[in-house]
Amino acid sequence: MAKSKAKKSDQSKLRHKSKGELPHESPCESQHKSQDNRVALQATVVVTKDALSEVVEQYQAQIRHAIESKHKLKIVGGNTKSWYGNVYRQPEAETMQTTLYQGVIEYEPSELYIRVRAGTPLYEVKQILEQHGQMFAFEPPSFGENATIGGMIAAGLSGPRRAYAAAIKDHVLGVTMLNGRAELLRFGSKVIKNVAGYDVSRLMVGAFGSLGLLLDVTLKVVPKPQTESSLVFAMSEVDALQKLNQWAGLPLPISASCYHAGRLTVRLSGAAAAVRAAERNLGGQVILDNAAFWGSVREQQHHFFVPDPDLCLWRLSLPSAAPALALRGKSLVEWSGAQRWLWSHEELSTVRETARKLGGHASMFRYATSNDEVFARLSPAIAKIEEGLRFAFDPHAVFQLKRTASSQLG
Repeated sequence: MAKSKAKKSDQSKLRHKSKGELPHESPCESQHKSQDNRVALQATVVVTKDALSEVVEQYQAQIRHAIESKHKLKIVGGNTKSWYGNVYRQPEAETMQTTLYQGVIEYEPSELYIRVRAGTPLYEVKQILEQHGQMFAFEPPSFGENATIGGMIAAGLSGPRRAYAAAIKDHVLGVTMLNGRAELLRFGSKVIKNVAGYDVSRLMVGAFGSLGLLLDVTLKVVPKPQTESSLVFAMSEVDALQKLNQWAGLPLPISASCYHAGRLTVRLSGAAAAVRAAERNLGGQVILDNAAFWGSVREQQHHFFVPDPDLCLWRLSLPSAAPALALRGKSLVEWSGAQRWLWSHEELSTVRETARKLGGHASMFRYATSNDEVFARLSPAIAKIEEGLRFAFDPHAVFQLKRTASSQLG
């Protein structure tokens, strides 16, 4: 009877790992973990601990060679977001392929975290979470089936749920990385902690690999909502922004919003009773293709995002209470007004100055039409801090490809 209870207790926590992995947290750590209650997962590439260790050693050798030869290193995963950020115009950069290093290291559904290698396909991780009724709350876009976990972190992009469930950086618990000296570093843990000083794990988000090569990341996961429903309303942009800010102060289960061309669409997520009550309270018309619609917004497959050969797609990050943009062009509004997408013939300086006056900033997200910097320039104070961080992690500037905002080494 006692054995039966012990067995039940062991099975109450499922730990998942990639097939073929030995009982180590990673090939670079020596602390052993029990495998008694681990469940094997099908991975794209079946590798042994020795093979994974060799991959890490190859990465380290590649960094040392870059230091000696004074060459740059370009980190590449699924290559689905290679268009994002400033263009690196020096062809001598050597490629570091992250897809050689993939697989789930540890997954604790009951503890709401997953630790996964950077080269692991994003869709595979989503499938694993789906099997246990869980998801990434920040709803990351893929922009292609080859997207990887490392690329997700490096780009730092969040989807429609971001304004209501926090950004990707807020769900990063820990990372393992190689810095610009080829040193193996581990930051963070499996739980959220208050940190004095820099939370280095979160610094990797949106850094485009400029601080070093990400090996693995531990991420917080959340249960999928019991019910989801979407409502659509006909109204002007001014009225839509007013409504969204009004609803933000009410206990409504809103998890996404999108305004475009006279239509405001909001998504409700949560317990069935709460969603149904919100539907009655808000009114509007229920749309049937709920998942398809938000997928099209997240992956920029919505008809608004069809490219115009003469325009670039602007992304404006603004306070949610900012008024409708006084700029010529067509727009789509997300995150209760905090994210505005814009196709416009306006001058670059006009768009950026408009965003600045509204308390935000603007970046040329896709299809940049000039050689100007994609991102708004950093303030001198922030630029100085960023430069110090880059020098601390990458003193030889092997990872500095100038893809992020201004004031970089190299």
